[in-house]
Amino acid sequence: MQDTFDLTKFIFGRLGWDAIPFHEPILLATFAGVIVGGIALVGILTYFRLWGSLWKDWITSIDHKKIGIMYMILGLVMLLRGFADALMMRAQQALAFGDNAGFLPPHHYDQVFTAHGVIMIFFVAMPFVTGLMNYVVPLQIGARDVAFPFLNNFSFWMTTMGAVLIMASLFVGEFARTGWLAYPPLSGILASPGVGVDYYIWSLQIAGVGTLLSGVNLIVTIIKMRAPGMGLMKMPVFVWTSLCTNILIVVTFPILTAVLAMLGMDRLFDTAFFTNDRGGNAMMYVNLIWIWGHPEVYILILPAFGIFSEVVSTFCGKRLFGYTSMVYATCVIMVLSYLVWLHHFFTMGSGASVNAFFGITTMIISIPTGAKLFNWLFTMYRGQIRFELPMMWTISFMLTFTIGGMTGVMLAIPAADFVLHNSLFLIAHFHNVIIGGVVFGIFAGLNYWFPKAFGYKLDKFWGTVSFWLWSIGFWVAFTPPYILGFMGYTRRVSHFDDMSVQWLFQISFLGTLMIAGGIGALLMQLYVSFRDRNTARLRDFTGDPWDGRTLEWSTSSPPPDYNFAFTPVVHDNDTFADMKKNGYQRPLADFVAIHMPKNTWAGFVISALACAVGFAIIWHMWALVIGAFIVLLGTIIAHTFNYKRDFYIPAEEVLKTETARTRMLESHV
Repeated sequence: MQDTFDLTKFIFGRLGWDAIPFHEPILLATFAGVIVGGIALVGILTYFRLWGSLWKDWITSIDHKKIGIMYMILGLVMLLRGFADALMMRAQQALAFGDNAGFLPPHHYDQVFTAHGVIMIFFVAMPFVTGLMNYVVPLQIGARDVAFPFLNNFSFWMTTMGAVLIMASLFVGEFARTGWLAYPPLSGILASPGVGVDYYIWSLQIAGVGTLLSGVNLIVTIIKMRAPGMGLMKMPVFVWTSLCTNILIVVTFPILTAVLAMLGMDRLFDTAFFTNDRGGNAMMYVNLIWIWGHPEVYILILPAFGIFSEVVSTFCGKRLFGYTSMVYATCVIMVLSYLVWLHHFFTMGSGASVNAFFGITTMIISIPTGAKLFNWLFTMYRGQIRFELPMMWTISFMLTFTIGGMTGVMLAIPAADFVLHNSLFLIAHFHNVIIGGVVFGIFAGLNYWFPKAFGYKLDKFWGTVSFWLWSIGFWVAFTPPYILGFMGYTRRVSHFDDMSVQWLFQISFLGTLMIAGGIGALLMQLYVSFRDRNTARLRDFTGDPWDGRTLEWSTSSPPPDYNFAFTPVVHDNDTFADMKKNGYQRPLADFVAIHMPKNTWAGFVISALACAVGFAIIWHMWALVIGAFIVLLGTIIAHTFNYKRDFYIPAEEVLKTETARTRMLESHV
């Protein structure tokens, strides 16, 4: 008998009242808090009449500087969500011993640790490093904007809409319970029939498109838009690390897109790419996800290396030691990052010869990384070191990351990895590298370039409090997992029976609370700095509080919309130091109107429609899929034929700004 058409199912799919987690008090309380906070935010925006400015100046902006700031705001918001998951995990592990089951049911705990990994990598670290690259790279190469301004806006909103889907899974349905890489068969339709894995797939697919397009944009910007005289070997090191990072993005993110598409087809259309029957192979998924996954680690860490290079040179008052070797080391790391992916699954039976090859390549990649560390140390040698906040984060990184690198070399030995791979030792190592490298680098860059973006420094007192809570709290939190890993305690476990080790988990939870204090101090630092911004404005128009050594410090702080009225000419890879030595030589006449692209609504609207399509596919709401997809295509076509996207900044406005800036620059010399 032929099935009858069910209109209700066609419209609502799997979505019903049972999708709302009424039985989860933690989720309900969180949901209520989000609603109250959302209502308060809407009230504030309405009371101060900020909706128009928010739409005109930010949501539709194609200015690389504003987009960079929005990326970092997204990273900060998602840091609060991702760290809340970490806090719950550590609290659960500190409590759940013996007869005490803790406060998180196993199925909820599995969602929490999966969401924590996904959010921290994709929606905290990636937005932060992308935001810094977006803001700084055009300024450092003497460009007025990125190569494709609309694409930049679209990339940001696609990343944001991926984060929106992740947040929706907290209140409508569930998230994946598979771990942050969703290995099959656990992520297959038989083991995970719910919507959790579908949320995982579509949030990463949407955000991945944004990241990929951002990578293309920045590569073209760096290759084609450098100021006259800035050859490749005269680029700042941060630009070099950004270039290598975005090459990695462009090469690896299509792999992630393809593997998630195949997993989605296995679940939706009953294909057999990664199943054990009909010729499928689950190990192919593991290979493909890690061919993307290990370069992803370097996508995150290479921009941080560039930040530390800028910071060390500035706060030691010296040229960076070994500029050429630093560039070559960056390129070598970029290439070798493709040759080490299998060390993530030494224990899966690849054979001795394969394991030996990948173990050796993993050890080799530590050599250019170590070369960078020695270059920073030699830059500090006999330098006039100023212990400002960016330099403090850099020194903490050098100590912390060195330990993380040493434990990484240990895990590069297949025999040692067989013992430690599925233990808490690996968790400690991974956080040692990501927190000690990426997160500390982000905080160094945030404190270093914040005056460039806003015209005033971040408060040093609260920044110092945050620094010490993070630096000490990290070791209090992650030294116990190193010890427990040697004792054989495995990861992804929410309950333990051996009461003799509970004190170690409790110490780890104490360290997590210290890190929470560090995040709180960071928020207080931002608030106090904003509150006192009028009294903390930079003393001169240059916005050069650090006496920076690269081109972005030759503009005002914050820079004008057009960055540079006259394209600078570069003669040295220590650009701003060279300009100060030889004079700025800025003309005070012949200013012309500057041609700039207009803001656009299309990036936000297209991304929101893509999010709607993803949500509809997750819940099998085929009516919404069809409708939203048709509107999506129509919006793309309408935007394609919208030619009137230009405006001009009048010559008089440019003259007024540049005359004041030139005089202040000359007085600064």
